[in-house]
Amino acid sequence: MAIFLTKESKVIVQGMTGSEGQKHTKRMLASGTNIVGGVNPRKAGTTVDFDGTEVPVFGGVKEAMEATGADVTVIFVPEKFTKSAVIEAIDAAIPLAVVITEGIAVHDSAAFWAHAGKHGNATRIIGPNCPGLITPGQSNAGIIPANITKPGRIGLVSKSGTLTYQMMYELRDIGFSTCVGIGGDPVIGTTHIDALKAFQEDPETDLIVMIGEIGGDAEERAADYIKENVTKPVVGYVAGFTAPEGKTMGHAGAIVSGSSGTAQAKQEALEAAGVKVGKTPSETARLARELLAG
Repeated sequence: MAIFLTKESKVIVQGMTGSEGQKHTKRMLASGTNIVGGVNPRKAGTTVDFDGTEVPVFGGVKEAMEATGADVTVIFVPEKFTKSAVIEAIDAAIPLAVVITEGIAVHDSAAFWAHAGKHGNATRIIGPNCPGLITPGQSNAGIIPANITKPGRIGLVSKSGTLTYQMMYELRDIGFSTCVGIGGDPVIGTTHIDALKAFQEDPETDLIVMIGEIGGDAEERAADYIKENVTKPVVGYVAGFTAPEGKTMGHAGAIVSGSSGTAQAKQEALEAAGVKVGKTPSETARLARELLAG
């Protein structure tokens, strides 16, 4: 079992013919992802060769879905075209859209998030500005390195890409059901709470690791959700304990104002919900090991 992404997932790549799209499509294919097509209106009808695997290029998401049965799209298009690419995916009603692109204007993210809502949230959006998600041994949609962990029974949801990778590596001997990088932008599609709900319902996930960072109140809201709805053990880490108060941090545009949004406030909220919180990624990994050991 896994959440959001399995070996049955059929993946298309919007922006596959660009340099980043080609590089990461090759990596996804090498990790076993079932990539069934790419999307580029100017190159429709062509194919791209990835070490002997010919992947067809379609003119649009709807056309690609009709031809291949695709149910996941990974979006690598430049930021000025990302809004229209995501809206196209939503209009085609593809179940999962993974938006890797960074530097997207907040009002663009808000626009396609609202567009998804108007269409009944038939399309789950992960991102933007995220590493994507991986179900080790099954499928990899995004830029997460596939060789740093193995299948297992830990679920991971994280705002930070690099901390996702570090936690996967720290607990590589235990392994993961699914690792989801939700992105750290102010407006994102899938939240900590969405992933927590899915991991709680996944019978193959025994423990959840949640990584947050300073700014906003997403972690506090997640803590409230955990308190009321999550029975599985949860281990947390909040990046930014040493960040100076009042300073805007580049990664998420996170700003700390008073006590709201600080790492300490988030840690206290999580611990009040019964979450074990580590001060460092390595301590967080150790806490996870201890809980799994019983």
